[in-house]
Amino acid sequence: MIIRPPAPDDWPSIGELAELLVRTHYAFDARRFVHPDTLQAPDYVDRLREEVERGHAMVRVADVDGRVAGYVFAGIEPGNWKELRPDAGYVHDLVVGQAHRGAGIGRALVASAVEWFHAHGIERVMLWTASSNTQAQQLFRDIGFTPTMIEMTLDRQ
Repeated sequence: MIIRPPAPDDWPSIGELAELLVRTHYAFDARRFVHPDTLQAPDYVDRLREEVERGHAMVRVADVDGRVAGYVFAGIEPGNWKELRPDAGYVHDLVVGQAHRGAGIGRALVASAVEWFHAHGIERVMLWTASSNTQAQQLFRDIGFTPTMIEMTLDRQ
């Protein structure tokens, strides 16, 4: 496994994994997360690339035998008085293809994001995870993340 920046021909694979991310979250909670038809691969990839081009975000892929097995998208978010926090690094997306799970790819991708944050002077790293995504939560705990906030929603019908 090699963790590296995406090559131009990696973006379609990143798009496929992004669609997996959107579908998975929608399946977790269709009222909370966007419908997969509203955020398809081309739009998702365009948004990722725009964020990276602005210079405050990164994407890294896990290359296994020349194929993209997963990716991480992370960025620096400015301090936010409403969230009562200073500048922080956010791991926005972490996706590993089903066939490659359990091989340490997620851990390696998160480590690459943490290294990138450190190189940019960011010491606090944060992320959100769906409440029903217990597999991801365990990975994040194993890496050293601790729960600090709980998102709660109220939908009026």
